Amino acid sequence: MIRGERSQVLGLDLSTEHLMAREPRPTIGGRRLVVESDKALDLSIVMPCLNEAETLEACVRKAQETLSKNHVAGEVIVADNGSTDGSQVVATRLGTRLVEVKEKGYGNALMGGILAARGQYIIMGDADASYDFTEIPLFLEKLREGFDLVMGNRFRGGIKPGAMPPLNRYFGNPLLSGLGRILFRSGCGDFHCGLRGFTKEAVLRMGLRTTGMEFASEMLAKAALFKMRITEVPTTLSPDGRSRRPHLRPWRDGWRHLRFMLLYSPRWLFLYPGALLMLAGLFAVTWLLPGPRRIGGITFDIHTMLYAAIAVMVGFQAIAFAVFTKVFAITEGLLPRDARLDRLFRTITLEVGITIGVLFTLGGLAGSVYALDAWRARGFGTLDAVVTMRTVIPAATAAALGLQIVLSSFFLSVLGLGRR
Repeated sequence: MIRGERSQVLGLDLSTEHLMAREPRPTIGGRRLVVESDKALDLSIVMPCLNEAETLEACVRKAQETLSKNHVAGEVIVADNGSTDGSQVVATRLGTRLVEVKEKGYGNALMGGILAARGQYIIMGDADASYDFTEIPLFLEKLREGFDLVMGNRFRGGIKPGAMPPLNRYFGNPLLSGLGRILFRSGCGDFHCGLRGFTKEAVLRMGLRTTGMEFASEMLAKAALFKMRITEVPTTLSPDGRSRRPHLRPWRDGWRHLRFMLLYSPRWLFLYPGALLMLAGLFAVTWLLPGPRRIGGITFDIHTMLYAAIAVMVGFQAIAFAVFTKVFAITEGLLPRDARLDRLFRTITLEVGITIGVLFTLGGLAGSVYALDAWRARGFGTLDAVVTMRTVIPAATAAALGLQIVLSSFFLSVLGLGRR
């Protein structure tokens, strides 16, 4: 809940009358910060918190001083995720808005604070003293210029000694950020910086769903997919001020970020590998149809053709999964609508898919009948597998593909019901 209010976050009762309730105003040395009215807030600074009593006060005071010094009408929100070290007492004593988020997870804590925020703009930053809240004006300036998301870039601003493990600094973060630029065409050089700013309207339009550390990746990925205006500002990273181990687990959280990015990019996870596999398989099957092929001292024959045929079927399945995933994600609001997909579905209807599938199946059956007739001509006796399989493999592949196309068309039609 929000202290001074009776509101539950992510269980949510954030009605207007609750959000407009009077609360303690943050002060510095007995002087109240610039907060003109609840309706006139420019900026909300959201700090997720889980047992950060050691560093929370320094972060809050720095944020409050920055607001006051720059005459920004703003508030500091501490989104507490179940601290047991007295962080709530620190937050309340400093006059912040304390939002208690019961559902565990970094993403849950941040979303709880974001939903409670009153500012037109929101800046999020960790409460472990690793980020410099005096850099807030750089973010606010870009937000006022009209950008929807302003990312901090630690590699441009500077990483102090001991602030980031070498594995993360030279391998993990560059790799994941580079992959993010390829998958989502974001152009950002630091995908996982924890200091970033955004408009409340933009973050609500994203419809963020993840609850853990991958929340940071989802925000940037969706901003890019929704074609929002994104920019970067340099920010510094310092060693955190805690005596305990950080919440971040490099291998576990790195895998979660990677998994999320792949799942949100069905083109790269399914479509491109599937298309490559299918084309390579088709080429190999066609190349081996006339007879064995020899390259150097290696002979390729029906055994290679069989594997190539399997590659064709697996490749088709991967392409089908790409379309299924894309349609489902759009239907559920996880991804924006795709004009190319809309045009494709206007052309390739259920009936068209069934027709194509039936034609493939009939072609496969025709090849099977031809092979059966060749067997009959030999009195159903022993066959030369090298000759016969050149007919059987393509025929069986065509028949299987035809059935897959028919079934996939029906499944897409079911998914499309919700989409339309």
